[in-house]
Amino acid sequence: MLFEFLGTGTSAGVPSIGCGCAVCTSDDPRDQRLRTSACLRFVDAQGCDRTILIDAGPDLRQQALRAGLDRTDAILITHNHVDHVFGLDEVRRFNVVMERPINLYADAHTNESLRRVFKHIFDAKSNVQTSFVASLIAHTIEPGAVFDLYGIRIEPIRLMHGRLPILGYRFDRIDGGDPGPLPLAYCTDVSRIPPETWASLTGLRTLVIDGLRYRKHPTHMSVSQAVGTAERVGAEQSFLVHMSHEIGHAQTQVELPEGVWLAYDGLALGQGIGIADKSGG
Repeated sequence: MLFEFLGTGTSAGVPSIGCGCAVCTSDDPRDQRLRTSACLRFVDAQGCDRTILIDAGPDLRQQALRAGLDRTDAILITHNHVDHVFGLDEVRRFNVVMERPINLYADAHTNESLRRVFKHIFDAKSNVQTSFVASLIAHTIEPGAVFDLYGIRIEPIRLMHGRLPILGYRFDRIDGGDPGPLPLAYCTDVSRIPPETWASLTGLRTLVIDGLRYRKHPTHMSVSQAVGTAERVGAEQSFLVHMSHEIGHAQTQVELPEGVWLAYDGLALGQGIGIADKSGG
């Protein structure tokens, strides 16, 4: 059971185009951040390898190649913004390798947007000519409506991204296998947690939470807000994601309290989820 951070950067990525700041020119690989995405990789009770992908941003091809992904059994979408969905075309290669369509889960607003933007996928019969497009089966989900996939219980949870209601996800293993970093809650692009959601963040081993920058932002948590949320949730380990080029990994990590870490691209959380030292090594 592994939870892997495929990308941990904000919508512009880090380095940002045309920027010569200290983080964008850093030689620390942890300061190089593709757009935020993650995946859960595990073996189910029948001994089959499974991968659940969370979001499919514009860097998905690069992320999949780097992580060695050769399958995606399901895709969970948090919301319809470009940096979280504009890699959906890339999943067609998983269709070829697996020889079957992929189930995609999103709320009604996001599914409506995806059908409009990716009409060539969701209404392929209307394409002028037969094309190599992804094969996806869309499912509409809503906060609190728990569903099970391959021995993992998934609870969509309501988060607020500024004024936009979006989804986070809680994962619990229910098939008796190695839980790894679960129970885990994935909360990217969040500026506020509604009162009804806090109950779904209890008893966590791992919290993944938005921590865009030091300064306040109308649609994302700042580092201090993310730390405050992590302290209230009380998970064993909390990891910040969706970070801008204002966040230098090494400098920021030593300033964070115990149990709170900056995630970085390629970091995989398994049965031993601790990080060796406060330098973030």
